[in-house]
Amino acid sequence: MLTLLMQFAAAGSGCAATPEKRTETPAPAKVYMTRNISPEGLKAVYEALERKASGKKIAVKLSTGEPGGNNYLKPALIGDLVRSLGATIVECNTAYGGGRAATEDHLKAAADHGFTAIAPVDIMDAEGEVRLPVEGGRHLKYDIVGSHFLDYDFVVVLSHFKGHAMGGFGGAIKNISIGIASSAGKAWIHSAGKTTDVNKVWGDLPAQDDFLESMAEAAKAIVDHCGERILYISVMNNLSVDCDCDAHPAPPRMGDIGILASLDPVALDKACVDLVYASKDEGKVHLIERMESRHGIHTLEHAEALGIGSQQYELVDLDK
Repeated sequence: MLTLLMQFAAAGSGCAATPEKRTETPAPAKVYMTRNISPEGLKAVYEALERKASGKKIAVKLSTGEPGGNNYLKPALIGDLVRSLGATIVECNTAYGGGRAATEDHLKAAADHGFTAIAPVDIMDAEGEVRLPVEGGRHLKYDIVGSHFLDYDFVVVLSHFKGHAMGGFGGAIKNISIGIASSAGKAWIHSAGKTTDVNKVWGDLPAQDDFLESMAEAAKAIVDHCGERILYISVMNNLSVDCDCDAHPAPPRMGDIGILASLDPVALDKACVDLVYASKDEGKVHLIERMESRHGIHTLEHAEALGIGSQQYELVDLDK
C-alpha cells in the first residue's frame, strides 16, 4: 500500500497538571511524483523540490550504462535539465571489469550512449580517491569515493529505479553509495569493509544483510558530506529486474510508472518500492521477487536507523 501520510496538529490532553515537555514528530518527507516521463516532467519534479542546484560546479550523478545494455536514462530525457543547470555528469569506474572499469573505456561508453553530447563527463576516480567518514557504521568506518567528488558544490542525484542482481533494487541510496564510490570503494562496500581489492572481493562476499547495510553506511557518508547541497530524482521506467550495470539485462516485464523526487533519499526509494507493489500491472511480480529475494528493503531499514532519512513520507501527485 502506498504510504500516504497527513500531518495533524497534536490535540491537547485537557489535563490541568504541569505541562510536560513535548517532542514534536518531524513531518514526513515530501515525495513529488508525475507520470509524465519527459523532459518537462523531469523539470517539474525538480522545481517542486524548491531547492535550487547552485554553486560554481554542479554534478549530476547518474549511471552511464554498461555497453550492451539499453535501459539507462537517455540523454533525450535528461538533457534539458542537465543543460539548464550547467552541470557536469559524474561517474566512477566499476569494480567488476566490463566496459567501464577503466577511465578511457568509461568515457567511450558515455560518449557512445550520448552523454558527452549534452554535458562534460567526469570519471571522478580517474585521478585517485579520498575517504569520507561514516558516522555510526556497523561495517564501514569510512567510504572511499572518487577524488573529484570534492570539487563539486552541489549534487543532483539522478537515478534510474529498477531491480538489481545483488541489492534487490537500485535507486537513490545505491546511486550515492556504490555509484559515487571509486573502484576500490565499490569493493569496500561489496565486501562490507573487508577488502578494497577488486580481484578478491567477488570470491569472498559477506552475508547479504551486511552488504546491504554497507550500502546504507556509504550513503550516510555522502549525505553528511553534502548537507543541503544535494537533491534526489528517480525515474521509474524500463523496470527490468536487472541494473544498468548489466551488459545483458532482462527485458522490462512491467510498464513505466513515473518520475519522483525528494530531498530525502530513503523516502524516495521507499515511495518507488511502494509504487511497484501498488501497481495493477501483473508483470510487477518479477521485480517484487527480485527485491524480496535479496531482502532489498533492509537497505532502507538500516539507512533510516543511521539517520539518513525516513521511510515515512507524503506522496504529492503533481498531475492532480
